[in-house]
Amino acid sequence: MANITFTSPAMKKDVTVYATAGDCHTLLAVAKEHKVPINFECENGECGSCPVRVTILANKRPMGMHFTEKEKTVLLLAGKLTRQQIEDAENNDIPPPWRLACQFIVRDEDILVEF
Repeated sequence: MANITFTSPAMKKDVTVYATAGDCHTLLAVAKEHKVPINFECENGECGSCPVRVTILANKRPMGMHFTEKEKTVLLLAGKLTRQQIEDAENNDIPPPWRLACQFIVRDEDILVEF
C-alpha cells in the first residue's frame, strides 16, 4: 500500500492518492484514474512523452526497480538518465531519478512524482 503524491506547475495543488501495491497498475494508469494531468501519447514506453521524477519518501532502503529495455533506451536518449544510473538501478537496486509513467509499476512505498 502506498501514497503517491503528484506535483506539477500544471496543477493548482498537489494530489495525494492511495494505491494498492501489487495490483500491477502503472503510475500513468493511477494518474489517469485520479485525473492527474500527466502528458502521454503512446502508453507503451516508445515515445518518451511521460517522463516523471520519482522520489522515494520512505525511511527504509528503496525497493529495486525493473526497467524495460524501451524505457532505458528512451530515458538515456532523452538525457534523463546516464548509463551509470541505469547500471546502479539494475545492479545495486538504487532507484533512478527519472522514469516513464507508462512503465513504472507502483510498489509498496510512498513516492513523490514530479512532472
